[in-house]
Amino acid sequence: MPAIMNAPRRWLRPFAVAMGLHASLAAGAATLAAAFPRSEMIFPDTTRAWISISDFRGLQERFDRSPYGQLIADPAMKTFMDHLREQISKNGKQRLAKLGLTLEDLEKVPGGELAAAAIEAEPGRLATVLMVDTTGHEDDAKAVVERIGARLLEQKATKVTVPSAPPQLTVYELPADPNDVRSEGPARRRRVAFALAPQALIVGDDALQVGQAFAVLAQGRKDNLATVESFKAVIEPCASQVPATSAPIRWFVDPLKFATAYQASNPPREKRKGPDYVAILGRQGFDAVKAAGGVLVLSEGSHSLRHHSMIYAPPLPGRDPDSVERFDLAARMLRFPNAAAMGPPAWVPRDVAGWAAMQWDVQAAFHSAESLVDDIVGDKGVFDDVIASLKEDPDGPQIDVEQDLVACLGKRLTLITDHVDPIGTDSERLVIAMEVADEAKVAATVAKVMDADSDMQKIDINGQAAWELIDHSMAIPKLEVETPGGAVTHADHDPGDEAHRRRQRLREKDGKLLPHSTVTVARGHLLIASHRDILERVLAAEEDSAALAAAPDYAVIQTELGTFVSGPSAARGFGREDETIRPMYELLRQGAMPKSKSLTAQLLNDLLGDGKPGSVREQRIDGSTLPDFETVRRYFGTSGLVMETRSQGWYVVGVTLPRSQQPEVARRPAEPASR
Repeated sequence: MPAIMNAPRRWLRPFAVAMGLHASLAAGAATLAAAFPRSEMIFPDTTRAWISISDFRGLQERFDRSPYGQLIADPAMKTFMDHLREQISKNGKQRLAKLGLTLEDLEKVPGGELAAAAIEAEPGRLATVLMVDTTGHEDDAKAVVERIGARLLEQKATKVTVPSAPPQLTVYELPADPNDVRSEGPARRRRVAFALAPQALIVGDDALQVGQAFAVLAQGRKDNLATVESFKAVIEPCASQVPATSAPIRWFVDPLKFATAYQASNPPREKRKGPDYVAILGRQGFDAVKAAGGVLVLSEGSHSLRHHSMIYAPPLPGRDPDSVERFDLAARMLRFPNAAAMGPPAWVPRDVAGWAAMQWDVQAAFHSAESLVDDIVGDKGVFDDVIASLKEDPDGPQIDVEQDLVACLGKRLTLITDHVDPIGTDSERLVIAMEVADEAKVAATVAKVMDADSDMQKIDINGQAAWELIDHSMAIPKLEVETPGGAVTHADHDPGDEAHRRRQRLREKDGKLLPHSTVTVARGHLLIASHRDILERVLAAEEDSAALAAAPDYAVIQTELGTFVSGPSAARGFGREDETIRPMYELLRQGAMPKSKSLTAQLLNDLLGDGKPGSVREQRIDGSTLPDFETVRRYFGTSGLVMETRSQGWYVVGVTLPRSQQPEVARRPAEPASR
């Protein structure tokens, strides 16, 4: 007995798993009935992410009726869709192969709910479990089980015998993955387990979790996902907004816990340099966001698509939900007050592709940013050093950022998106507008900052002073404030000065994302545009029927959103799907999507690329067979979004209306401005 008690945990764990499986599976075999509860009653309360299609066949029918299903079924899309399905199947097989499954398997067996969960089986380790209601497809499920076993044997897997386990459970052990770097010792063994019940199939990469799910199919478990406070807080207010017959997609994630466990379970093959943002968010109080989740439905009423989402972030114990101190540290910047009037300003052109606005307490964000910036840079005091240098350094603009800029800003942030013809890698346009309370003071402050930046050239736009970025020496330049002590060192600086070195490190972290930035202060806003021509359009916009607020399709969307959030809101958005999608569509046809200079494309390059500076990822989807965009434009409608700040977090509703229900809005020809 002492020897057993002193045995290493890695020796005891297989024994514990076997004993747990024996107990749970024996109970499951004895009590299993034909009907079983929904997946949230079966998966445990340690589930960190979950998605459920409550009626798989019903969702398929609704998708086929939707404009998106009609788009895929259009004969003009056949060649492209055949290629895309082949590629998705290949990629899907690569990911599902770990469970011995294919996408084709998943399409054949569901007769009811299809659900998947990422379960934190033990601290820092995620297990994946898939549960399928196979009612009416029992023969297909048996065939899938046979194929799973055959595929795993092809991968040199070995069947594992679990003592006293019922015949419904099968466990395979695969050879160790040589690329597994989760420990310094031997690579961890990989297992796949599946259990076939009369009307259910459960598959996963953790035998104990599969066994436990099988055991509680008849009655559910007491410590289930549905009992978790954060789960109820996001699902209940959203599910109540859609009919039970609408075949909804329901989802839930505990963002920080999931990210932390995923990071630990899937470490990179090569050690990456730079800050650990997941750890930083945890240290900076963002664990106050307990959950996000909601419901999505297709072809419901007049809507092509509708989603209801909730971000659950209750105030810390004893804190006022309306107070700036609702959260701690940098998380205090998550302050988005509701406002009664959230429509587009009169200077937003009528024919833009998209518009969005958000209420944001900029002053609170500024005062909460210090610890976050210092944590990202990895050196306490960096934020204060930079703010001080902007005010005191002889080579800098000598402005008091807090008093001369931040204190003069309002709470409304506006975003305008559009594009120009012909479509190319530099066609997309963006304007970021920040409301100002003291336009004259902000204009003077911006002028001082721009005049101190050698990369910015002062220009005139119809009598309005503006500044345009002219330095294109970097591959992906960006508008940035010249940080004193950065590229040019003043004579008074001591080369060994620690504050100077801190400012250099901060400057090196700046990305360069807006290669043609143009800045001005006008119309009661600080305006930062991706290109001069879009800023010229905004400044020339007439405050009458030519404005977006007067467009009929905008009015229709706002009416629809008003049925769900009729009072004050913290954010609103509007988009014309065809004009929003067209630049990406055309670049996909050209094979040039990774070369796009838009913010979205550059973020995709960062996420999907090889991580090497200056490298451009390879476009994995061949879009050369896509039809002319005008052939498929009719399938894209109009969308809108509204967000309401509540005491427990933020409630979001989005709707999309089909094109047939939308009045047409003429789009004026747009050409890049001559330089």
